[in-house]
Amino acid sequence: MGMRLRKLQGKLKVEHSIIDGLRRQIERLIAENPEIRSVIPGVIRPVRDAKGEVKIRVTVPVTNGWKAIALSAGARQELFISTTLSKEQLEAALERCKP
Repeated sequence: MGMRLRKLQGKLKVEHSIIDGLRRQIERLIAENPEIRSVIPGVIRPVRDAKGEVKIRVTVPVTNGWKAIALSAGARQELFISTTLSKEQLEAALERCKP
């Protein structure tokens, strides 16, 4: 267990805090998808229309993967996901990791 946790820590780069409920979903995503090299959460910004459970929407390609937006509990947070997965594969993986 210790090794697996360390591996997760290496792939989830936390430079900012993470929206409530999002961390568990990201950790599962990383644990279940070896193609994901890292997930870097961006700044959390307040928004009015984010209600209910965490929703993650894959938005645009970036150099080494995808940018996604997580919405929950009045906040939005950008996620930079370094992966070889296609947009469709990543969306399916995110769907499987919902709580």
